[in-house]
Amino acid sequence: MAMLLVLVGLGTWQVYRLQWKEGVLARIAAAEAAPAGPLTAGAAPYAKVLVTGRFRFDRAVLFGADVRDTRSGPTMGAYQIVPLERVGASTILVDRGWIPEDPQRHVDQPDGVVTVSGYVRPGEGQHWFSPADDAAGRRFFTLDPVAIGAAVGVTDPAPFVLVAMGPSVVGSYPAPAQTLPRPPNNHLSYAITWYALAVCLVVIFFAWVRRAYRS
Repeated sequence: MAMLLVLVGLGTWQVYRLQWKEGVLARIAAAEAAPAGPLTAGAAPYAKVLVTGRFRFDRAVLFGADVRDTRSGPTMGAYQIVPLERVGASTILVDRGWIPEDPQRHVDQPDGVVTVSGYVRPGEGQHWFSPADDAAGRRFFTLDPVAIGAAVGVTDPAPFVLVAMGPSVVGSYPAPAQTLPRPPNNHLSYAITWYALAVCLVVIFFAWVRRAYRS
């Protein structure tokens, strides 16, 4: 009986998780369909916003590691995060997109005041299996705005990273995001699995009772 309750409980928990995940995906889809608007206080995660300021490329860092197909074949790269200084407001860390690690590749660095369109990506904490960050080398694997800001002299960064969105041009870097991220939604299959195991357990139990009664 205890195992049956556990299996049913796990299946029910996955149903609740399914409802929660569907809500998250619906909000992301709505945000992606909506036009970008001015950044306001308390902007919701994944909201598309417009931000104006000046990039500080002397304080740029690399985040993560990703291999992409380029004209020269598979190429190792990372995401370029650059502080965007704003007048009368906190500095925002902007993920400008993927760039190759090959120093011979040209990376666009616009001067002056720019307006960036992108979505709000909440900061993350370091997990148990997260690779160690190299603050001195400005290479990070955890998207922590406070830690990244501290490494490059940004004392009070916004508590999120703005992921730039825009058209992708072959051979031009950075390559910005094209769509908002969509987390996987496997909760329905998990729920079915747990409930199926519960049904199997009931069938096995009644088969055992029937056999014991006959004997």
